[in-house]
Amino acid sequence: MPLLDARHLVKSFASGQGLFGSGSATEVRAVDDVSLTIEAGETLGLVGESGSGKSTLGRLLLRILEPDSGTVVFDGQDVLAARGRELRRLRREMQIIFQDPFGSLDPRMRVEEIVSEPMLVHEPDARNRRRQRAAEALRAVGLDASALARYPHEFSGGQRQRIGIARALVLRPKFIVADEPVSALDVSVGAQIVNLLKQLQREFSLTYLFISHSMPIVRYLADRIAVMQQGKFVEVGTTEQITTSPQHPYTRTLLAATPELELSAP
Repeated sequence: MPLLDARHLVKSFASGQGLFGSGSATEVRAVDDVSLTIEAGETLGLVGESGSGKSTLGRLLLRILEPDSGTVVFDGQDVLAARGRELRRLRREMQIIFQDPFGSLDPRMRVEEIVSEPMLVHEPDARNRRRQRAAEALRAVGLDASALARYPHEFSGGQRQRIGIARALVLRPKFIVADEPVSALDVSVGAQIVNLLKQLQREFSLTYLFISHSMPIVRYLADRIAVMQQGKFVEVGTTEQITTSPQHPYTRTLLAATPELELSAP
């Protein structure tokens, strides 16, 4: 049984009105009847251009957004039917790394508060362990425990993204949605973060949905790749199949549009 099994997910948003508010809003299907499975320990790469529905799909899987229809089963549990304690338990197993390392960290909070914040919700009785767990998470992502007392503005973009990764790790989840985690970083720093994610997957037995518009990054990280266009999957297969024998014209366009990156195993 896969760790995550999503079936026939649909999510629509109202889009715009006519000039000066005239006319009726139209409905745009950001995710249009998408099904996927992810095995434990696997990385599924989700690739497509901006606006293709990738981030919306990731948020539906975590129930950050509620789908219009469809099902999500995680580790044998129905995510969309879960309530109360059961939903909290599921959510601690499923975390997200956000795209923007500048906007996703509260500038008024010290790093210790940022990294340990999920524990306030999911482990409220663990007050005495919060600082220790935050320090352990920071060390796992390559930052010293001295960072605990500092504020986000004191760090570089790459370091801030490491803090965001530490926040996702502190609850020791099984599954992480990494939503374009290197797109806001320069190439060399992004390569370090990609290698860090690969290392953490081995150390913590993580399962990833890795969202990106960059085919070379997805090729390096993913076991399988799903190509998304206008809310639908146009092609899904092993990384080798997708990158060496693409069947869909859109996949071939993505492969041709992104240059190779210098990525090497950590």
